[in-house]
Order: sequence, then C-alpha cells, then structure tokens
Amino acid sequence: MSEHTFDLLVIGGGPGGYVAAIRAAQLGMKTALVEKTQLGGICLNWGCIPTKALLRSADVLRLVRGAAAFGVKAQPPEADLPAMVARSRAVAAQLNKGVTGLLKKNGVKVFTGHARLQGGGAVAVTGEGGGAQVLRATHTVLATGARARQLPQLPADGQSVWTYREALTPPACPKRLLIVGAGAIGIEFASFYRAVGAEVTVVEMAPRVLPLEDEEISAQVAASLQKDGIRVHTQVALEQARRVDGAWQLTLRPQGGGSALQAQADVVLVAAGIVGNVEDLGLDKTRVQVEKTHIVTDAQCRTAEPGVYAIGDVAGPPWLAHKASHEGVLCVEHIAGLHPHALDPRRVPACTYSHPQVASVGWTEAQARAAGRAVKVGKFPFSANGKAIAMGETKGFAKVVFDAASGELLGAHMVGEEVTEMIQGFAIAQGLETTEAELMATIVPHPTMSESMHEAVLAAYGRALHI
Repeated sequence: MSEHTFDLLVIGGGPGGYVAAIRAAQLGMKTALVEKTQLGGICLNWGCIPTKALLRSADVLRLVRGAAAFGVKAQPPEADLPAMVARSRAVAAQLNKGVTGLLKKNGVKVFTGHARLQGGGAVAVTGEGGGAQVLRATHTVLATGARARQLPQLPADGQSVWTYREALTPPACPKRLLIVGAGAIGIEFASFYRAVGAEVTVVEMAPRVLPLEDEEISAQVAASLQKDGIRVHTQVALEQARRVDGAWQLTLRPQGGGSALQAQADVVLVAAGIVGNVEDLGLDKTRVQVEKTHIVTDAQCRTAEPGVYAIGDVAGPPWLAHKASHEGVLCVEHIAGLHPHALDPRRVPACTYSHPQVASVGWTEAQARAAGRAVKVGKFPFSANGKAIAMGETKGFAKVVFDAASGELLGAHMVGEEVTEMIQGFAIAQGLETTEAELMATIVPHPTMSESMHEAVLAAYGRALHI
C-alpha cells in the first residue's frame, strides 16, 4: 500500500473542494484532492450549471413564442427535449474539463476513489478496482457535499419517481409532472417542464413557495407560476401515494385541516431538501460531530477533531455553491494564518432561476422586524422601468429594507428578468457597509434594469422619481 504526504488534503471536488485546493496551492501548500466521481461535484455536473443550460433553452422557447410582440415573424417553435438535454450535458462536460485543467495548472495532485479518515492525519483512498493507498496530511478539509432527500412514500426509482438527476436527463417529457417541494430546485424545474409542455403541479408543506424568500417575492412568483398554468398547492402534506393504472395517485392533506386533495401524475419529482454526505467517511475514528446529517463547524470551518475541517453543503446551510467556494477560501486562509473574516450567512446572496427569476441578500422585511429593527422599506416595479418596458419584461420589482436609525442596508430582494445578475450590487453594498446615503448618491446608467434598484432605495426614503 503506497503512501503520500501533503500539507493539505481535500476530500470532495465540488465548488467548495476544488476552490479550497486551488487556494491552498496558491499559498504554497503541497495539496491533494480526492474525488470519488466527477470533478466539479453535483453543482457543475448535476445541479447549478446543467439546470441553467436547460432553463436557457426554455427562455429561448418563450422568446420565440412571443416573437410577434417584437415585430418578428417566426414559425411556432417546438421543444426538442433530447437536443436541450444534449446541450446541457455538453455544457457540464466542458466545465468539468475546465476544473481538471485548473487543478493541474495549480499543481494539485488529484486522486480518484473513496476517502475514509483513519485518524492521526491519515486517509485511506480506495479506487474502483479495490486498490487502496494512504494519504497523510497535516490538515484535511471535508467537502463531500449532499444528496437529495428521499421520501419513504416515494422512493426514487429513476422511472416514475425522479430526483434532480433524472429530471436533468429525461427520456421524454412527462405529460403530468408533480413536484414535491417549492424551494429553488422545485420551482426551477417547474418553470422548465411547463415551458416544454408538461402539465405541472407543485406541492409544498410551507405556507408559500420559496419559503425562505421575502413574502412579497413569494407571492409574485406564485402568481407568475399560476399564470403560466402551473398548479400550486401550499400548506399541504403528502398523506398517501399509490400507483393506479400506471400513474401516481397522491392524497394531499391541508395543514390547517379540511378535506384532502387528490392529485394525479405520471412522474413525481422529489425536491424536498437534501442530506449531508457523512456516511462511510471514517468519522467514527474522530471527534467530528454530526447533527441532522451535517458536520458541526465553528466560524473558521473547524470541526471538533484537530486538523479536520468541513465546508460547503456537508457543513450545513445555506446550501449554495458560492457559499461553499467562499468557505473553501476562508478555511484555507485560516489554516495559512491569514485571519480572514468569518462568513456572515446574512451576506450570502441567493438566486432562483425560475420564470421570473428571484434574487436576494440579507434579511427579509419580516426577519428585520422580528429582530426588533425599525425599518424603512422601498419598492420599485419593473413596469415603471424603461429598459424593462423596451425588453417586454415588466414582471416583478426590486425591494430594499433599511435600518431606520442607521441607514444600514439590511436586505434586498428582487423578482424579474435577470435579477440574478443584479443582486451582486446589493451584496457589494452590504460588504462595504454602505448606507442609503451612498446608494442614493450613486449614478446608475440609463437605460438599465438596475435603475430599479436605485429607485427602490429612493422610494424607501420618499424620494422615488419615476413612480
């Protein structure tokens, strides 16, 4: 059994793991990374990237369908689902090669196999063929990610019960698709499959879709989904699921009581959360603590085991790729003695690439009030924005929440066309501890969608110019 020694070893090659490895190499550490399947992890291969490729296809389909409104004559378009899926997979493959190249460029040694902690800084790596080798490192970073949560009534079979993986590579578009879970994943797939012709129903236990977003944002998304023909049932629990004549018959029980609802589907997509990948890692040989399938860490990503760290989805919410990457850099820079700032979850932006898109950072209005803050709230609709009107994309609005006493930007929330590309402006503002004064004094280019961000700030202080 061969042995290798490193300064830092990363287990998991997703957006947290590979970024941590690259940053460690930049800082002069002899670095290795172990990945069991595909570099880039779930995000690049089966999550963030391929879903956005599919959603882009849906956007193009919608644009061509509405071409007449822009003075463009076009034949009624048809969705070519196999071609959409092929493009999505090609995009993921291209970026997978890119990650491989980046690790090689930075001198990171990559091992393929399953890693298990052995204690004392040793990690056994077993390859597909069964051969094992031991890697030793002063510091080990766990970045093993998470997987889709399974429901006992609806065990995934890859045929009539899907997880996100099957939803990314469907053999055909189901006629009737029911999605369990109205978080970002569920709502994104609802938007895509409705665009390509499926009858879509979304069910959610929480009182509203996208329950982590501001209530007004959730309401706008629900209205848009229903306008597109998507059935939405909130505050319902899945009571029973039966196969009847080759289809699913589901009984939904309202949370507040009342008569049960019946729903039928050919395919059920389960998007009801995730669980951390903590099994078979050798954690029993360490003092690493696990709570609710996630590894417990401190502000510097340290676990209870000296020299062992955890980042990304396996270390708990928010379960976002950019949070994992940021933690990877933070963790490695802490190891290197650079004293980085701890991650503030309130400053991690969240994006949902539905139709319309959603983007947010910081507290919702309700959260700010619950924290005892007196607030000033400003909103500006895209229906009053010149660029949005010219683009024919007037759905949605921008909303900001300020501390009434200090002018601190507590939160920003947007729903509309390409708002996921705009939220970084408010994220930077929070990072710079900008107040309303600097934001109002900022000169925003015209005509742009981002003018709505500026107008929302003005509106919070009774100074909006265009409403």
